[in-house]
Amino acid sequence: MRLFRTVTAAAAFMLAGVLAFHPIAAQEAAPKPKPYKPVAVELPQPVKDPSFAAFRQQIADIAKRKDRAALAKHVAANFFWVTDDGKELAQKGRPGIDNLAQALYLDNPDTEGWDILAAFAAEVAADPSPERKNVICAPGEPKYDGAAAAALGDATGTTSSFWYYPTTTGLEVRNGFAQDSKVTGKLGMHLVWVHPDDSPAAAVHTEVVRIVLPSGEFGYVAADALMPLPGDLLCYVKDGNAWRIAGYLGGLPPEK
Repeated sequence: MRLFRTVTAAAAFMLAGVLAFHPIAAQEAAPKPKPYKPVAVELPQPVKDPSFAAFRQQIADIAKRKDRAALAKHVAANFFWVTDDGKELAQKGRPGIDNLAQALYLDNPDTEGWDILAAFAAEVAADPSPERKNVICAPGEPKYDGAAAAALGDATGTTSSFWYYPTTTGLEVRNGFAQDSKVTGKLGMHLVWVHPDDSPAAAVHTEVVRIVLPSGEFGYVAADALMPLPGDLLCYVKDGNAWRIAGYLGGLPPEK
């Protein structure tokens, strides 16, 4: 179940993902902090098939080299590309690699497309697609009460771009950016409101992020201990003994 409305995985990864983890909400006006009722989360589960890990490593290596020809061998011929509103963007008759390259802007040297592909490849968790048999999509989504999350968004005036989840329970919360700041508590496993901060201190302490605690007060936690809620998804299918990139969920229509 999706929380509020989603942001793209591209934005999530570039802001808070594997590439350069410093969580900050998408560039929206940040609502004023207020107390909120925590919504419990359960961490997404890694794919158990060992061959999937080996496949992801292959994709990561290809992304590092920006090797389009090598990537083409790992993309399904019937690659799909569907937006959040259900519109199919993959062009029929074109090789799967062409559609994937367009979805992630792999052919545009001015974008971070290959880095985004590498970030997807780093995701160990994935969920079965409810619409497509034998297809899994990553990153996996943490489990939480969708109705409670929607109510949380309404109560705080936020969208999913402001909400993250801890990678582990008991994450220390401090009262400032500095490492020697006083520990004021620990986070449980619940959705966490990340509040953007454009202060000079935040620009220096990029390894720390400001959050709003359920009490409505600010706290500061390690940036690499929070993960964004999934937005766009990269999907995979196992063809015999070989994995393939099956499709992409999300993104924007190509510019004409």
